[in-house]
Amino acid sequence: MRFSPLIYSSGAEWQASAQKRVLLFGMSGLGKTHVAAMLRGAGDWFHYSVDYRIGTRYMGELIADNFKREAMKVPLLRELLRSDSVYIASNITFDNLAPLSTYLGKPGDPAKGGLAFAEYRKRQDEHRAAEIAALLDTPRFVARSGDIYGYPHFVCDSGGSICEVVAPEDRADPVMQALAANLLMVWIEGGPAHTAELVRRFDRAPKPMYYQPDFLTAAWDDYRRDHGLAEDAVDPDAFVRWTYARALAHRQPRYAVMARHWGVTVTADEVAALRDPAGFDDLIARAIDRAAP
Repeated sequence: MRFSPLIYSSGAEWQASAQKRVLLFGMSGLGKTHVAAMLRGAGDWFHYSVDYRIGTRYMGELIADNFKREAMKVPLLRELLRSDSVYIASNITFDNLAPLSTYLGKPGDPAKGGLAFAEYRKRQDEHRAAEIAALLDTPRFVARSGDIYGYPHFVCDSGGSICEVVAPEDRADPVMQALAANLLMVWIEGGPAHTAELVRRFDRAPKPMYYQPDFLTAAWDDYRRDHGLAEDAVDPDAFVRWTYARALAHRQPRYAVMARHWGVTVTADEVAALRDPAGFDDLIARAIDRAAP
């Protein structure tokens, strides 16, 4: 049962629309940012990155302060900072979100770069609030992209954790209502082979990520119990590697509910085959028609 009508009633209406507006969601690594960059490169699509908005508007000061806190441990930099002789800031971009993930960090042994779990949870909570705010900013940026910059089309590149900060099974969820009323919600669905590849990729380079609070607490408690470890003895990389596949399994059904009640679905293979914006338009038209009752 759909909670909100699609803003395009058919594939033909989408194709004919002079103002195409979409939000891409799904697992990180399945092509959201790639597609958004392709559309932006065509010249008539405004690219709104939720993670970029989080890392600049909502968490930029927290990120910069964390850099400064580390710099204050170095005597030379400490004196330069105290005399306002140097400037430290995040150089976050659409393609490099490392400052945001570095601030989020990983919990565990401080000798291995881990954070105390209480501090880690605090930063997770900060990210949750920032992500909700950035998502709620999306309709305003839809208007700004046309009114100020003259872009006819709009693509929102959401973070992989969008499904963790909304209640997709609740028709009254304010974030989902605001998004579905202004954009076509498009799930990029990956299959088992994609999930396996994402796990292999993550295992090679484990990165910080946001987790739903109850899921995170259960994972932390289970990992420490299974391995017999105190909080400050947990290897941060080992924990996030252990947690990652479980996090994907936790998110998959939440994405599915988002698509079923609020949007449409395309596959990761269909997205990987895209070569130009015209192909994207055709793909979305088919997805809308597939979702028709």
